Amino acid sequence: MVPCWNHGNITRSKAEELLSRTGKDGSFLVRASESISRAYALCVLYRNCVYTYRILPNEDKFSVQASEGVPMRFFTKLDQLIEFYKKENMGLVTHLQYPVPLEEEDASDEPEEETECDVSPPELPPRNIPLPAGPCEAKEVPLSSESPRVPEVSKPTLSETLLQRLQSIDTSGLPDEYLKAIQDYLSTQLVLDSEFVKTGSSSLPHLKKLTTLLCKELYGEVVRTLPTLEFLQRLFDQQLSPGLRPRPQVSGEANPINMVAKFSQLTSLLSSIEDKVKAMLHEGHESPHRCSIIPPVNFEVKSESLGIPQKLHLKVDVETGKLIVKKSKDGSEDKYYSHKKILQLVKSQKFLNKLVIVVETEKEKTVRKEYVFADSKKREGFCQLLQQMKNKHSEQPEPDMITIFIGTWNMGNAPPPKKITSWFLSKGQGKTRDDSADYIPHDIYVIGTQEDPLGEKEWLEILKHSLQEITSMTFKTMAIHTLWNIRIVVLAKPEHENRISHVCTNNVKTGIANTLGNKGAVGVSFMFNGTSLGFVNSHLTSGSEKKLRRNQNYTNILRFLALGDKKLSPFNITHRFTHLFWLGDLNYRLELPISEADTIIQKIKQQQYADLLAHDQLLMERKEQKVFLHFDEEEITFAPTYRFERLTRDKYAYTKQKATGMKYNLPSWCDRVLWKSYPLVHVVCQSYGSTSDIMTSDHSPVFATFEAGVTSQFVSKNGPGTVDSQGQIEFLSCYATLKTKSQTKFYLEFHSSCLESFVKSQEGENEEGSEGELLVKFGETLPKLKPIISDPEYLLDQHILISIKSSDSDESYGEGCIALRLEAKETQFPIYTPLTHHGEMMGHFQGEIKLQTSEGKTREKLYDFVKTERDESSGPKSLKSFTSHDPMKLWEPTNRPSDLAKNIAEPPLQEDLPLTKQKPEMFENPLYGSVSSFPKLVPRKEQESPKMLRKEPPPCPDPGVSSPTILLTKAQEAESSKGTSKQVPTPRLRSFTCSSSTAEGGAAAGGEKNHGKPKPAASSQAPAPVPAKRPVKPSRSEMSQPIPPAPTQLRPPLPAKSLAVLHLQHSKGRDYRDNTELLHHGKHRPEEGPLGRTAMQ
Repeated sequence: MVPCWNHGNITRSKAEELLSRTGKDGSFLVRASESISRAYALCVLYRNCVYTYRILPNEDKFSVQASEGVPMRFFTKLDQLIEFYKKENMGLVTHLQYPVPLEEEDASDEPEEETECDVSPPELPPRNIPLPAGPCEAKEVPLSSESPRVPEVSKPTLSETLLQRLQSIDTSGLPDEYLKAIQDYLSTQLVLDSEFVKTGSSSLPHLKKLTTLLCKELYGEVVRTLPTLEFLQRLFDQQLSPGLRPRPQVSGEANPINMVAKFSQLTSLLSSIEDKVKAMLHEGHESPHRCSIIPPVNFEVKSESLGIPQKLHLKVDVETGKLIVKKSKDGSEDKYYSHKKILQLVKSQKFLNKLVIVVETEKEKTVRKEYVFADSKKREGFCQLLQQMKNKHSEQPEPDMITIFIGTWNMGNAPPPKKITSWFLSKGQGKTRDDSADYIPHDIYVIGTQEDPLGEKEWLEILKHSLQEITSMTFKTMAIHTLWNIRIVVLAKPEHENRISHVCTNNVKTGIANTLGNKGAVGVSFMFNGTSLGFVNSHLTSGSEKKLRRNQNYTNILRFLALGDKKLSPFNITHRFTHLFWLGDLNYRLELPISEADTIIQKIKQQQYADLLAHDQLLMERKEQKVFLHFDEEEITFAPTYRFERLTRDKYAYTKQKATGMKYNLPSWCDRVLWKSYPLVHVVCQSYGSTSDIMTSDHSPVFATFEAGVTSQFVSKNGPGTVDSQGQIEFLSCYATLKTKSQTKFYLEFHSSCLESFVKSQEGENEEGSEGELLVKFGETLPKLKPIISDPEYLLDQHILISIKSSDSDESYGEGCIALRLEAKETQFPIYTPLTHHGEMMGHFQGEIKLQTSEGKTREKLYDFVKTERDESSGPKSLKSFTSHDPMKLWEPTNRPSDLAKNIAEPPLQEDLPLTKQKPEMFENPLYGSVSSFPKLVPRKEQESPKMLRKEPPPCPDPGVSSPTILLTKAQEAESSKGTSKQVPTPRLRSFTCSSSTAEGGAAAGGEKNHGKPKPAASSQAPAPVPAKRPVKPSRSEMSQPIPPAPTQLRPPLPAKSLAVLHLQHSKGRDYRDNTELLHHGKHRPEEGPLGRTAMQ
């Protein structure tokens, strides 16, 4: 029996919380050490401070780590050690008196509801891809002897049973030779195979001999057939090159593995031949583009010439690298621009379907060509094709941006339908891709499934065949990992095979007692050139009432999922990767009473998702910073993905009769995709939605696609093993604020791929902070870091991971990340990062940084090719990149007096303005109708959304203000205009979500010139007061964003605005995702109630 004081794997912060709760000197508990494997930590409370002593294992004995010169005492058991230190004056700060008992276990450790309560490993077909023995294999899981899937220990009984079953089956069609072989196997050889299984072997040699005998003639037929089919495939191969060689033959006997390989080859050949013949017949043998992976795509646009609007056609030919302008679709070329002459794409922020193309003419002059598309989705598709063209014809040998498809689907233990291509094309509900982007294959596909009934080989074949159908490419399998019915698959373009390295897979079980794999997570990580990528697919505890258990599942996965660089042991997976994507059936539900079921269904049909999302458990828990701290999620604009009646998407089956009574599963967004990236790294969510035509499960598949910035493997000019003396990273005037009761000294560790090894600092000086926090000052004592390469093109893309550790136990008390993408080099620049540990907020680290690099220029990246421009009517022109926006950042509390930097990064929220009514636009969904049109060019103020469905989105920051910046009320702005303030250098931020253009004009007008009072508009009616601006979050997460040095820093002066501009400041803004297919695009904010924006401040 485990003693009450032994708390096992609880976190350090949880141990401090339990001890503080008792409030008695001498209270103690023992937990597992977070810094040394198999060691323990003895935590003692004395005078409201927690003292931690490390208990080290020494062979079969235990001892408390002592200071130098103090004799060590050894104990054979932990109980003896605890009993000894209950005596007074034994060397501890105080003797042990009051053991802190374990908290009561969550009652949710019972078998779970629905079909998910099966706690036996799934019965899977034989796996054809041999995987090394790992924790994901079902054979490691102890099973109950009562399980009907586990054979009895008496093996002859099984043989007799199978022989009886054989006698009851009609065998008249079998050859006598084959029938006798089967009988011999069942009667004598099955027992021998069972002995192999009992010894842990996965091989069944006698069954292998039997199948080889049965398939001997078939194998010969397949071997004779394959060369003919390969010849036929090469005949119709459109991408045939002189160097193409026949597929190598698989030699060997007719054993099962070779048989499966031959059948797979045969199936692929037949499918490939059919696809190639179809493509040839469709395009014609004289088609000049029949060898193209991406065929030319036409866009109908409007343009103005001398004030006269005219229709034009833009033809994007990715393969030849040309943008062709024609007056009619089938007409001759009017003019064309090569990929080298297309310098920039500039999206209008006010007019969502307008695009400016900056081109270079023959006379080396820059010309802006303005076009209006049918809708914003067409504009997005056009921009993606142009980016693909620039990437394809780039002179750079390595990409600096890739696209990633993320898919998650709870398959409901049912096989998939024959066609699932809509999933990979991001078609259905929500934020979807335009048809023009269908031909653009993603660089990486990550597919996570739960309750997956298929074998790995079978599922891989389905995935690869579906992707080949839509991309005409055969993707490479980079990784596949399975824990019971939870699986993750990573596929990549063949061209990236050599760019991907250091592939790692792992899993964590969170089922009953954290030992069963019916719930848990599987993960994959790898390096893409110089960028680390991590992917986690999780299936968390089900049940509406088990929210806290799901939170604990998440924490356990964070702590124990072993992925990425082992050198980063102080950091969990949220800090180990440049980009981390978390997908799966997270099982968070709508926290509404059962009586509201009919109301929920009605709101779904009316697409009033904002009202329902206000009660979404995941969003509520994220708001309280209990799970997915600092993760992002794209706005949800699709219907709940659970729980549908199978084979239809028209009806939610939210009731189920069980032996214990009626069970309710209200429609919920169980299936989600979130991500977390290093600060100031490019990441954009291009789509987020669910399919409408895949109906075999009670869940709908969910898709999300991303643009992600990547770096190349930079090679030092000085050769390997040398440190570049020109570069230097210096931290100045730094201090950390920690939430802890521990009485110990602290030091810093700096980790980075740009350093030869991690660097340890001297101890800081402790001071009492506000609100019981501990202030650790490091002053000017921090070491100067020497990067291995000082070239700015390399160094400005790097990050420094910081861990603050205790001197007594070397355990981390908080981790953070600092970006080196600084605009001002060789000058002191303010830095800030929150400190987190195991998913909890632990404090803050801030100070200044000075970066010294060698001489050199940084080149423009592919993701800088597309910008967003403020229109003339809304203020000075300014270009910014296009990224996603996370509503959760607006929800996090920011008004703590001790948290200056957080206040700057995440300003307080303001009240929303009321909205006017408008006829709703509809999705393509069986639950409701749809409306589509070719819109005219209209400003955002005439495109308002329905009341209660969205609120005014946050405006963009002013171009002259360092971002993130402090938001001032009108009174403060009036004060600011009277004084002077030094302008802070503007950090290099290419990526923002600019959700409003017209509102910022008003905000600016209330500043320098008017002392907080807006000018009267030209109309006869005076405009309403303009509210203060709300924050805008850069996609390059603001965690280590440079900040102004003082909270009194004011905005720089802005130019006065004309009456026409002031009139526009009162129009309603719309989010960049608005288009004719979407009904509403508001963030998840209710109009009133406890979750209202005012209440959140």
